[in-house]
Amino acid sequence: MPSTLERAARRARISYRGATRSLRPLPGFLIVGAQRAGSSSLFSYVIAHPQVAAPTHKELHFFDNNFFRGLPWYRRHFPLSLRRGSHLTGEASPYYLFHPAVPERVKATLLGVRLIAVLRDPVERAYSQYQHAVRDGHETLSFEDALEREDERLAGERERLEQDPRYLSVAHRHFSYRTRGLYAEQLEHWYATFPREQLMVLRSEDLFADPARKLQDVYAFLGLEPFSLPSYPALNQRPYEPMSDEARAFLTEAYREPNRRLEELLGYS
Repeated sequence: MPSTLERAARRARISYRGATRSLRPLPGFLIVGAQRAGSSSLFSYVIAHPQVAAPTHKELHFFDNNFFRGLPWYRRHFPLSLRRGSHLTGEASPYYLFHPAVPERVKATLLGVRLIAVLRDPVERAYSQYQHAVRDGHETLSFEDALEREDERLAGERERLEQDPRYLSVAHRHFSYRTRGLYAEQLEHWYATFPREQLMVLRSEDLFADPARKLQDVYAFLGLEPFSLPSYPALNQRPYEPMSDEARAFLTEAYREPNRRLEELLGYS
């Protein structure tokens, strides 16, 4: 438990950040998701670049869960001034890609921001999200039962999120295992809001197969100079029991047409 001195120091830091928020730069990049697709690793690689200054923490969740708090609240999480030699700051909140109200909110706030989406095999991503929800105490159903009940759990949640900026949906955020893997319809929403050249799409598998090379593409997209890291650790990877054959077969079939649509959208052969 924090001591009285630690609590006082924290309050002082928050007060100082609030008082200086108008001097703090807004982000020049957002890593928008997908959840459980490598956004933590990518964010750690990007903020290690000497031309990038980090925010207070990776996931600020402003455009999804905290938009009603206003821009002054958001600003206080960014550095007071970009450190010597740096000219960019940003954040990574992987719920942004999936939340239906986020693209328009970002456009109204950060018109020229650079956007990065990391997409993972949707079958593996869905099961990883489920394991994450179980570990965090959100999910009590089996994976098969959760998939069967997903449409029922998510019914009406998208509309509520679009209509009320204060509405927080546990179901939409935590129980959207299959639906979050429908990448094409999510990207189409972003493409309808931003020019394509403003949004970079990476495949998680490509990033982790050759992080040194793919990261140079990311740096170039962000307008940064080439830079090499001493290592490229993959973060937040934990072992868990394999997926059942039944669940894998169900998801593989469910994603057959959405994956074809995604490949067509992105020009993948």
